[in-house]
Amino acid sequence: MKQIKFSVFTVFLLLFHTGFCQFDFKFRNVGPLRGGRVTAVAGTRVEPGTFYLGATGGGVWKTTDYGTTWNNVSDGYFETPSIGAIAVDQQDPNIVYVATGSDGLRSNVIAGKGVYKSINGGETWEHIGLRNAGQIGAIIIHPDNHNVVYVAAVGSAFNANPERGIFKTTDGGRNWNKVLFISDQVGFADVEFLPGNPSTLYAAAWKGERKPWTIISGGDAATEGGIYKSVDDGKTWDKLTAGLPADVIGKIDVAVTPADSKIVYALVEAPEKEGGLYKSVDQGKTFKQISDFGGIRTRPFYYTNLRVDPKNPEVLYALATGNYKSTNGGKDWDYLRPPHGDNHDMWINPDNPKLFIQSNDGGANVTFNGGESWSTQFNQPTSEIYQVEVDNQYPYWLYGGQQDNYSTIAVPSNEPYSIQADQIGYIINTGGCETGPAVPNPVNPNIVYANCKGRFGVFNKLTGEEKAYYVGASYMYGHNPKDLEYRFQRVSPIHVSPHDPTIIYHTSQYVHRTTNEGVSWETISPDLTAFEADKQVISGSPITRDITGEEYYSTIYAIRESPVKAGVIWTGANDGPIYVTQDNGANWSNVTPSKIPKGGRVDAVEPSPHNPAKAYATILRYQVGDWKPYIVKTTNYGKSWELITNGIPDDYPVRVVREDPEREGLLFAGTEYGLFVSYDDGANWESFQNNLPVVPITDIKLHRNDLVMSTMGRGFWILDNASVLQQYDKSNKLSIYSPDKTIRYRMRSYGDAVPDFETGSVLIDYFLPEETKQIKLEIVDAAGTAINTYYRDTTSIDFEESVQRKMETNEFIFLVDKSLSGKKGHNRYAWDMQHFGPWSDNERRRWSSGPMVAPGEYTARITAGENTVETTFELVLDPRAEQTGINQQMIEDQILFAKQVGRLLGDARQLEATLEQKVKDKTADVQEAKSTLAELQAKDITYPMPKLIDQINYLYRMTISTDQKMGKDAIERYEKLKKEFENLMK
Repeated sequence: MKQIKFSVFTVFLLLFHTGFCQFDFKFRNVGPLRGGRVTAVAGTRVEPGTFYLGATGGGVWKTTDYGTTWNNVSDGYFETPSIGAIAVDQQDPNIVYVATGSDGLRSNVIAGKGVYKSINGGETWEHIGLRNAGQIGAIIIHPDNHNVVYVAAVGSAFNANPERGIFKTTDGGRNWNKVLFISDQVGFADVEFLPGNPSTLYAAAWKGERKPWTIISGGDAATEGGIYKSVDDGKTWDKLTAGLPADVIGKIDVAVTPADSKIVYALVEAPEKEGGLYKSVDQGKTFKQISDFGGIRTRPFYYTNLRVDPKNPEVLYALATGNYKSTNGGKDWDYLRPPHGDNHDMWINPDNPKLFIQSNDGGANVTFNGGESWSTQFNQPTSEIYQVEVDNQYPYWLYGGQQDNYSTIAVPSNEPYSIQADQIGYIINTGGCETGPAVPNPVNPNIVYANCKGRFGVFNKLTGEEKAYYVGASYMYGHNPKDLEYRFQRVSPIHVSPHDPTIIYHTSQYVHRTTNEGVSWETISPDLTAFEADKQVISGSPITRDITGEEYYSTIYAIRESPVKAGVIWTGANDGPIYVTQDNGANWSNVTPSKIPKGGRVDAVEPSPHNPAKAYATILRYQVGDWKPYIVKTTNYGKSWELITNGIPDDYPVRVVREDPEREGLLFAGTEYGLFVSYDDGANWESFQNNLPVVPITDIKLHRNDLVMSTMGRGFWILDNASVLQQYDKSNKLSIYSPDKTIRYRMRSYGDAVPDFETGSVLIDYFLPEETKQIKLEIVDAAGTAINTYYRDTTSIDFEESVQRKMETNEFIFLVDKSLSGKKGHNRYAWDMQHFGPWSDNERRRWSSGPMVAPGEYTARITAGENTVETTFELVLDPRAEQTGINQQMIEDQILFAKQVGRLLGDARQLEATLEQKVKDKTADVQEAKSTLAELQAKDITYPMPKLIDQINYLYRMTISTDQKMGKDAIERYEKLKKEFENLMK
């Protein structure tokens, strides 16, 4: 680009920033920056600082600095965020295989979609098959040939399927052979090579299946489980039985070590004292039980993981609810203390056993010293969030239950105040526990109504205390649900009436209501569930009881009162029924859709915010083996229902649907693998993914025209200013959409960091029917004065040729902005709400950093070619600033003063540039020019004395940094600096 010269009077507006324009829509991840459940980790001896983690809903992440930072490497490639196993070739770290589908069979486990391979260390991935293998427990690479790989496939978590067993490829995944298969109900949780002899393998069979009301883990030891061995590369297999449980056997993990290849360990789920650690000293011919210690075998369907030190066969690690270590071959166990409980996987560096990565329900963590200290988990935005609620603060906060956190949490939608640990510090506890929800009081956000597995609490942020008002006040764990007076699911809804903030609903199999924050409750419904007798069982069979409330099947899972008509309340149960009352609970009608198969979980009910007779519901049936999407709609209080899923793929179960409160028929659906939108009340759906990762959307709220979401594996996300969708009509003409009323926030930007906070801006959305090479955006105030003009001309090679000029004043009148998009279709520009700033010799900063414009009405005008469209919008004062006494007149006075100081600063800088050029070119009295420069600019030394330009800039920064009444000293200082500059110009 040619050098452009400026005189003191030139106002050439040039900017090269790209941070203001977001092509299409950009969702923001607002955290929390805290790890979620990780069930797969791996590393490589070739690069000891490189590790991978695989989250149950967060995809694959990589670190190259021992866990100091993590970066996602699976987004854009993987069809599912659920990771079962990872393997890195130990000779070539570029070769990485990932098997999807976590083998921890919780009720909310996300299905796998097969195996992926990278040949460049995770930069890109290729899907290489086994798409229907469901959950995968292990993947191993032949130590001498990375094209030979074995996979242990558990299979579908919720129904029988034939694509399970041990699979092998010899050509890097182009073809797979099933080399070991038992039945369509029995899969394999593990497969291991014999160290030093990869032709010999061990495989652990497992019958594992999830039902909404129970977990099945184990079967007949003779036909449905146990350990198998092959000595011929998987061609044939023998069952190993000597010394192992003979009647019933469940999940097994096999562990071997290069320190002694004759030793084979097995962590075995079996009844009573038969379960525990088994050891073979003859490569599996016979086993002997070493320990039945309960700590190493808690919740075996969820854990059952064992590792052996690669240099010492007596050192073992068992991963379960706790993480235990043995130094005497498993006879005794000591507690290892990773950063979080509920432990799943571990990879030990074969050359340095004190260096390993371990994972749990809080993320993944690396240790250099054998577990004495660990890397942080507050750098992995992989939180599993069950739902989202919002409060009335400025900026507003998002609330929800985070899987395996002792409290529900809240994070802000944007930076609320300054703290030092800003990226991890904006996460607070809000009562209850992991399952949530956490519902802020609509009037007072310091009060949060929180749930912990059916226990209702009132949390006060100011005191940090929580009042307990449990319905029934009875401890539920361990019961057969049929014996409970009140059946509360782990995720028990709390809903505040949209008509009266003192009315709060809470649900078991009944609807409970309080008007005094839980001090007393009234039950306003009969049992609104199906309550089928064969589903009321003690969960966990045939070996291990597992009764945490997650399996209580006949409970109310969703409740909403109509925002249009008080007393119209809808409920949905996790065993299928939908009910409605039109008289505030006096009478209830069973309006369950007759054409939908029985037994699905009603994950969400959504009364229309426009019509009291209209409602929507989502029915989740994948937990009973039905992967179809189900969204139903009624317009007559449930007398009839219509299935509305056209456009959503057949294997995308739907968790939540919400209707826009401003535009009737504008719907958003959160599915197992992303977000969808409908503009015609559900008749047609289309993907609305944009930059969202593939992840289950668990809940959606429309708040202040933002689209706010929670996800099961990637935290909270926000789409700012979704109001453009309320105006969208799919017409193929030049259009500009009215921006939402925008609060005049002062915020700083974090770029792509998490939380993804942005500077305050007005989002201006426009549609171009065809690509436009010349486009202009003007911002005009209520008096008709142009505040900003931005221009882009892609036909011009030289910026000088793209500049227009007021001939009468010789002033350039717009800023050339590369981020102003002229591409066909929807475009978004984020106006920073600033006047143009002072001139700078740095072209990237020239005319930037102006004072923020005043609150008021503005017009945005787009010109594309010969056509122009415009719209108006309003900026409103930050309510927090208003509370401190700031008013409109103060701001206008401040802007006027800042412009004066800014002009002075720009003039001084241009004088400086002119004099420097004269000195360089020797076109004037050099000594005189140098003398003037000495008054303008500081010497190039450490701690120089500030000169005139520094002093003016100091005053300018002081003037524009915040909203305030201008001080007397600042005004007097400006007059003094102005006189000093005028004297220099003489």
